[in-house]
Amino acid sequence: MGIGAPELLIVLAVVTLLFGAKKVPDLARSLGQAQREFKHGTNESKKYHDEAEAEKLKTDALKESI
Repeated sequence: MGIGAPELLIVLAVVTLLFGAKKVPDLARSLGQAQREFKHGTNESKKYHDEAEAEKLKTDALKESI
């Protein structure tokens, strides 16, 4: 149930017809940049969550020791 080479060629042909050959590289570049920004955002969110969780664990351990 994967996308093979024939399906990719059909998609590329449709995109080329819709947007024109000059716009396809710009669209691909924009998609790549959006993907990079999304990954960066999710990594930052995970980092923030991990730091908050570590701080909570530290605070809980401190409360238990009192």
